[in-house]
Order: sequence, then structure tokens, then C-alpha cells
Amino acid sequence: MASRMMVLMRPGEEGQLSRFAGELWHDAYDGLLGSGQVDYMMQTVQSEKTIRRQIEEENYIYFFLFFEGARAGYCALKLEGEKLFLSKLYLSEKFRGRGLGQRALAEVAECARRLGLKRVYLTVNKGNARAIRAYERFGFVRAASAVTDIGGGYVMDDYIYEYTLPR
Repeated sequence: MASRMMVLMRPGEEGQLSRFAGELWHDAYDGLLGSGQVDYMMQTVQSEKTIRRQIEEENYIYFFLFFEGARAGYCALKLEGEKLFLSKLYLSEKFRGRGLGQRALAEVAECARRLGLKRVYLTVNKGNARAIRAYERFGFVRAASAVTDIGGGYVMDDYIYEYTLPR
């Protein structure tokens, strides 16, 4: 499932991933959601403890993404019935625009294909135009929208996108 670009996160690297995610999330969302909501989300969704629980109890798989030997981002996948949920895909700003996101999406689709699945789905903030363009460029199609209360007085206002694997 992993290649040189997508490398499976090893046990014990949860703290490292959480710190890295914090950098990427603040870069991606502070201007969109505000740093208060990003801090809240980091504490509730991407803390070291939460990442460990997701892996041990909720069947999440985390990968670091590399480019030319440097850590460029990360992603998280979860098998949900007949679909693969692309829970997270984040790239460091200095690695954007190099086709890495499209390569990562291709590897995610290949993971789904190897698992015998027909679809990959994800959620993306409605205001995240850059990510939406990248997903649509790959072939994801907007399927629905959802507003989810995440606690702390915050909500996630997302689109749900689906990608159907070619036959």
C-alpha cells in the first residue's frame, strides 16, 4: 500500500505526526476558520492521544508523504464498508504545486482498488477552494454537503466528494 511517497506511520510516531499536523492545519485553516477553531480541532481530532485511538480502535491508517527525501505532508485513510474514506490529506506549503497532491490521490485510489473497493470519499471545507480544485482535477465529484457540530461552539461546513474508480 505504501510507496516511496506514501510511507506508513510507525507506532510511536503519533506525537511527531500531531506536531506536524498542527503546522499544516494552522497554515491551511487559520485564515479560513480562525486559529481558535484550529487549536480546538487539533486538541480534539489530531492530538497524539486521538491519533493513537483512531489507529488502535477505529481502523485509521496514517501515512507520511515524502518528496525527495523530505517530509512533505501526511494523509489518513479509513475503510468504511464498500468505500475508502480519505480522512486527511495535507501538504506543506513549500511542496504544493509540484503534483504531489495528485500523486497522493492516485495512490489512495490504488489502495482502494487493491482492497476491491469502487469508491473513495472525503469531506472538504466549502471555503477551501484550492483543495476543491485539486480534488475535482483528479476526478472527485461533489455528492452532498454537511454541517457538523464538532463541539466547543464550532461547526464544520463541508462538501462531500466521491471518486468512483475506473473499471
